[in-house]
Amino acid sequence: MSTATVISGVLQERLDSARQLTDSIFKLLTPEALYSRPIPERHRLVFYLGHLEAFDWNLIGRKTLGVGPWSPQFDTLFEFGIDPPVGQAAADQPSDWPAVEEIQAYNRRARSRIDELLDQAPEQIIHVALEHRLMHAETLAYLLHNLPHDQKASVAAAAIYSTTRLANPMIDIAPGMATLGQTPGEFGWDNEFAEHRVNVPGFRVSKYKITNGEYLDFVEEGAAAPHFWTCHRDQWFYRGMFSDVPLPLNAPVYVTHAEATAYARWVGKRLISEEQFHRAAYAADETSDHSERPYPWGNAAPDEARGNFNFHHWDPVDVNANPAGDSASGVSQLVGNGWEWTATKFGPFPGFQPMPFYPGYSQNFFDEEHYVMKGGSPVTAACMLRRSFRNWFRPNYPYVYASFRLVEE
Repeated sequence: MSTATVISGVLQERLDSARQLTDSIFKLLTPEALYSRPIPERHRLVFYLGHLEAFDWNLIGRKTLGVGPWSPQFDTLFEFGIDPPVGQAAADQPSDWPAVEEIQAYNRRARSRIDELLDQAPEQIIHVALEHRLMHAETLAYLLHNLPHDQKASVAAAAIYSTTRLANPMIDIAPGMATLGQTPGEFGWDNEFAEHRVNVPGFRVSKYKITNGEYLDFVEEGAAAPHFWTCHRDQWFYRGMFSDVPLPLNAPVYVTHAEATAYARWVGKRLISEEQFHRAAYAADETSDHSERPYPWGNAAPDEARGNFNFHHWDPVDVNANPAGDSASGVSQLVGNGWEWTATKFGPFPGFQPMPFYPGYSQNFFDEEHYVMKGGSPVTAACMLRRSFRNWFRPNYPYVYASFRLVEE
């Protein structure tokens, strides 16, 4: 058996697994929920039902292998998502979208054709399709999070949280070099290249992500409550995926970049930069200039003991729940349990080249209006926990599982 055949088989298995994941998320919805728009700035959920297969078909079948379309109307309708400024909703109505049965028939044919063609497609293209689908698994999760609980089938018990509030000490990070970007020859999205090294002055960083309990002090001083909080009879609750729970004081607070920046200013500190995140997360020891780890904890593959990611849980856990995932400097949960806002605006690395088959993937967002996020959330796939991966959102977008930690000189 040739190496190419083995690789194709492995990628087919991964694609099948990713399809099962996204199928399982759609199965959480009640029928009436599919045509709802839980977040004003995003499409109705029915768009995503067709988008995942349309993207794969357009990328692999039409654009890469030049196979003619059988449903050009659906290929176009489900091709692209949207990213308008916060508060600017689309004007379409449920009646503007096809019936679910029509979309599912399109999806079945698209999957069948893609599977027939998969061994002809370049490996890079298949990786793009895989990670695009897994990114949308996360998008679907936070979209569904904003639906009323009675529009979802509950599949998980509420997490158990500690009630004694944690201290959050600052940890010294020695000055040294940090490697940003992906290794040449490895798969990555265009914004991950080119790999380069930067010198990072010494700083201090909070051991834990900022917690709900810490942010509660800010709210009690007059700040607005975050999107994921709700108040019942003068008591704060966290709006979980399937139920509301009394505010877990030691779980990370999910906030916008603007809210995180305001909190940092309130306590006299600031948000971590992308370079500082890399230094805190991946330096192999406290003083190393040259040795870096692929993950904060070392070389071992991501697993549930190391952090809250890869759909192990639907909601956050306490910030001290995964000590096995600490970095060499003792910083916790740099990967998983909530993306981390950085102070770094999303832009190209030196040597950036857009992907010729998807030129707007990153370049369209180099607009000074998006900020880099690092790490990962409870529903970030393991393959996107790699050191070079970069996420980004607008500073006032409240819906994502986005946490933060603080630094000082």
